Amino acid sequence: MKPTVSLKNVNEYHKNSLSRSQRFASWITGKIGTMTFFYVIFSWTAIWLLWNLMAPKTMQFDPAPDFLLWLFISNMIQIFLMPLIMIGQNIQGKHAEMLADNDFEVNKKAEQEIKELKEKLEYLTELIEKRLPELK
Repeated sequence: MKPTVSLKNVNEYHKNSLSRSQRFASWITGKIGTMTFFYVIFSWTAIWLLWNLMAPKTMQFDPAPDFLLWLFISNMIQIFLMPLIMIGQNIQGKHAEMLADNDFEVNKKAEQEIKELKEKLEYLTELIEKRLPELK
């Protein structure tokens, strides 16, 4: 019987291979791609716009219809997040490729073991069939 080959933990290997900045980009990508982030951005935008539309003129800090400060902040968020999200997606894509490669290796090993078991089963079947007349 052959010794079993231990498989590597791709998730652990991937996690340990990332630099601090790559982990940060991956974390940002994971957090921004959630409904919670959408609700935060939506709420922030609604509150900002409603305040600057409905509040007394003396309390408005970004008057309608321009909303220049809101546009500036929104654009800065987009400018900073876009490359981080793309980096995070690239990292996630590499992780998915590593998982696929690992799955392929597992499948190759399983196929080889199944072939070996099939050969042994065929051999045992032949032995039983040869001995069957003797047992009657």
